Amino acid sequence: IGMLVDGAVVVVENSVTRLQNSHSALPRLHVIFRAIREVAIPITSGTLIILLVFSPLVTLEGLEGKLFAPVAMTIMVALASSLLLSLTLIPVLTSLLVNADRVRTPSWVTAIEKGYRNSLRHTLNRPAPMLAALVIACGLAGWAFTETGKAFMPEMDEGDLLVQVEKIPTINLATSVDMDMRIERALLEAVPDIDRVIARVGSDELGLDPMSLNETDMFLQLKPMDQRQSVDKADLQSQIRSVLDAFPGLSYGFTQPIDMRVSEMLSGSRGDLAIKVFGPELWQLEAIAADIASRVETLAGAAEVLQSQTDGMHYLRVVPNEIRINELQLTQMEVQEALRGVLEGHRLGHVIYADRQVPIVLKQAKPAQISSLLQERWLPTPDGDLAPLGSLVDVEEVSGPVLIKRESGQRFAVVTVNIEGVALSDFVASAQQSLAASLQLPAGYRLDWGGEFENQQRANERLGLMVPVAIGLVLLVLFSTFGRMNEALLILCNIPFALIGGILALWVSGEYLSVPASVGFIALLGVAVMNGVVLVDQFRHLQGQGCDPFSAVLEGATGRLRPVLMTATTGAVGLLPLLFATGPGSEIQKPLAIVVTGGLTTSTLLTLYVLPWLYRRFILRSAT
Repeated sequence: IGMLVDGAVVVVENSVTRLQNSHSALPRLHVIFRAIREVAIPITSGTLIILLVFSPLVTLEGLEGKLFAPVAMTIMVALASSLLLSLTLIPVLTSLLVNADRVRTPSWVTAIEKGYRNSLRHTLNRPAPMLAALVIACGLAGWAFTETGKAFMPEMDEGDLLVQVEKIPTINLATSVDMDMRIERALLEAVPDIDRVIARVGSDELGLDPMSLNETDMFLQLKPMDQRQSVDKADLQSQIRSVLDAFPGLSYGFTQPIDMRVSEMLSGSRGDLAIKVFGPELWQLEAIAADIASRVETLAGAAEVLQSQTDGMHYLRVVPNEIRINELQLTQMEVQEALRGVLEGHRLGHVIYADRQVPIVLKQAKPAQISSLLQERWLPTPDGDLAPLGSLVDVEEVSGPVLIKRESGQRFAVVTVNIEGVALSDFVASAQQSLAASLQLPAGYRLDWGGEFENQQRANERLGLMVPVAIGLVLLVLFSTFGRMNEALLILCNIPFALIGGILALWVSGEYLSVPASVGFIALLGVAVMNGVVLVDQFRHLQGQGCDPFSAVLEGATGRLRPVLMTATTGAVGLLPLLFATGPGSEIQKPLAIVVTGGLTTSTLLTLYVLPWLYRRFILRSAT
């Protein structure tokens, strides 16, 4: 909202100033027309620059693209509309509503302008303190950048918790449900902040959310914040852990309903970080994954480390007795068909029921031991005799894989890590360093780092490619506007001025450098460059009227003080709802508001003091 009124602010302010200072006999509309013509080019260039800096967001992919590409498109269309209105409707309204005879500058604004003029004159004559403060600010911002953690998205507090429970692979459905019910009762009795528990085990009939019988998602609906007894969510999770640790053979992890769904859709795994091990042999994958899990869980910030159990399922291996089958002049196909009938039943046809095809299968009641069932089934031989099926095969119980996972045609095992208290990028760097120093992968095996870290890397690569392209286009627009490369480069100096405040604001607030924060930096660049365009254009205008270099800089900066302060103020005020918002979803908006608010503060101050000195020192002196 604050950015949308920037053009109108500059138009109205310059029109009012020209009407107040007009002592000629020119008609009122002609004065307003001249005022609009003075600022039309810088406003158009500044808006075009903001559109260019937002264009990289349109190229984002994945979750970040779904979240922020519509935001960028909305802002770009709205800014284009605001530019059109600023140059058409706003001048008409100014001519109808603004009366120069009744417009008076408030005394506090006059005092600010007077104080700024005196301080700027002193700075232009003695720039050493300003330059020292600038160097200190740059150094502090550089240090704060190294101390600020990097993450993909801020963790959103959805208000509820989801516990993912994994039991031993050989458990059956009845036992799994019984254990889930006992866990639910224990949680409700021991943790007063839980209002109710909804658990889901196994897969649905459509197979849209496939899980094994040993996997359960427990949705914990929490009581309202004002009724909770725990200090925070970490304290609540600690209470839940103490309950779950009393159940032997459980692996569990914490997440949130929306977060879990997003992670599953993006990377196929649930968690902040997914370490995937690719290779040919299942037993080797299992061993490597167990080794990685034991090493990663010792690192700072590893809240839960989950290794999916890929082995331990019990199977019946049925081996045909080829000698006995040949003696009876039977074929292995006949024996296999008989086995299929015993174990699976004979399909006789199907019926239509409730718009679905239901198969009709003839099955034999299965005893506790499969070997007795095979002895009861007789297979006729070509000689007319009957041979028990159990005498034609050997049955043994073996252990095998629970599930074979593949990605891009390769088998893999996965270790999922949920991270707390540490930035995602810092934890990944620590984990990569630890594994590189102590883990030796056999030939043919490799690691892949996924989860939210994969999304963060993809977003960083995309922005790292597109933001320099956008800045290059901004430089081209500036050069086309002013016709001189040195002035275009001078305006780009506003970019580091803006970054200083944004980085320091992130560090002070304790927020991580995430995709929303990057969006805030992109928005900040556009506003900072636009203020520089307005200021430099005024310097050139006064210089063209014959002012000496010192007066052109001093009077030009003072004359543009009000629009620069107003654009910065409206931008910051427009972000106050995001800055102080609470409730689910506010965590994603807050880093953007923090970056823009902090960046506007330093960018405005440095634009009003450093930019005039740089213009006088390098542009006017070189021209002279």
